[in-house]
Amino acid sequence: MNPDLLSEKARLAAFSVTLYQQERANSMSTAIMDLPEEEYILPGTRTCAGCGLPIAYRYILKALGPKTIMTHPACCLTILHGIYPKTPVTINAVNNTFASTAASAAGLAAGLKVTGRNDFTVLAMAGDGGTFDMGIQALSGAAERGTDIIYVCYDNEAYMNTGVQRSSATPTGAVTTTTPVIPKEQPKKDFIQIMEAHHLPYLATTCSAYPGDVFNKFLKAREIKGTRFIHLTVPCPPGWGFPTKDTVKLGRLAVETGVVVLYEVENGLFRLTGKSLSIARSGRKRPVEDYLRMQGRFKKMTADQITDFQRQTDDRWEQLMGRGGF
Repeated sequence: MNPDLLSEKARLAAFSVTLYQQERANSMSTAIMDLPEEEYILPGTRTCAGCGLPIAYRYILKALGPKTIMTHPACCLTILHGIYPKTPVTINAVNNTFASTAASAAGLAAGLKVTGRNDFTVLAMAGDGGTFDMGIQALSGAAERGTDIIYVCYDNEAYMNTGVQRSSATPTGAVTTTTPVIPKEQPKKDFIQIMEAHHLPYLATTCSAYPGDVFNKFLKAREIKGTRFIHLTVPCPPGWGFPTKDTVKLGRLAVETGVVVLYEVENGLFRLTGKSLSIARSGRKRPVEDYLRMQGRFKKMTADQITDFQRQTDDRWEQLMGRGGF
């Protein structure tokens, strides 16, 4: 065979490998079979059947590893951790008050620093009520100071642990126990933009229905210093009103309709990831009605409200597509 042809084939093969590596890095598509085998959550948590939180938490801990200290307020994650010494979670955890998750994490980070334990990751996790509402002051202060923590808001869009009360993360049109007659009229607070205004080195959105995306973003966040913020969408069967078997399906529908967009911002550089990147390339985004009609909390929405929800979703999608270069 012609040596020049062999050389050209080798060059093309190397180029293909490079493209594949770039595609993996951009799509954040780690396969389930490639994830670490170590488990840090034992079977049998006290969360509700079908809860999306333990699905995501499993892969978060796989990414961060055993040298993780986490802190959390009274919330669904407290139920998951259980009561000492009977806990299914193998890492160390601290319970804090509702509004002080970031302050508690800052204290842990300072204690580790002064004792020279620089090989530990401090993980703070709170729900949307403990983040969007009660915890925003402590979180904003920690972010402004650049405290070396990973803060996660697991967002199930209401105060689920205390009975499905409305939060500022509850979307327009949703029924809660504190909006029983008229569905919520105000739009969901765009909290990720608030956090981006703090000029963090890393922030990202993800969803429990996409374990590979969850794993890769936390793996990346682990290696970055400063305040890292990750917004995690977690479907909730009793709060959202869907069968427990459909948790993953609902999470995927949220992304496929553009209600949730998977992306990351690293040192100011915006990138779409995973399924959202694929949808952007194909242009095949599903209508929001596919997502809304599967949930009891949206049963009181009128046709006009659904149309408006679609418009809001499309407007945000187009804005993010523009940032992503599409």
